[in-house]
Amino acid sequence: MSIALYMDEQVPRQITTGLRLRGVDVLTVQEDERLGTPDPMLLDRANELGRVMFSRDDDFLAEAYRRQVESIVFSGVIYAHQLLVSIGDCVRDLETIAKVYNPEDLANRVEYLPL
Repeated sequence: MSIALYMDEQVPRQITTGLRLRGVDVLTVQEDERLGTPDPMLLDRANELGRVMFSRDDDFLAEAYRRQVESIVFSGVIYAHQLLVSIGDCVRDLETIAKVYNPEDLANRVEYLPL
């Protein structure tokens, strides 16, 4: 089973487009009409949808860590630093994760890009 991704609102559209051209299941916060929603609620929404959150916002790291410490289930976070990981590297690594990993592989975890 492949990974479906939930893209945070600040993720460049080039990443989303690149992934869709490669057959990756992607839903953006904007398409889900959740623009401006607080990060904890977005992680809840991603979990509800069975999608892994992708973000370049380090606030998600703090929220994921809090959930790990408090044993709050979430479907996973993939993080790439805005200045250190290129758009091309994000597309390549997210495609790999989406097509190779299973949802259980990322449950309650944070995966850092580049791989």
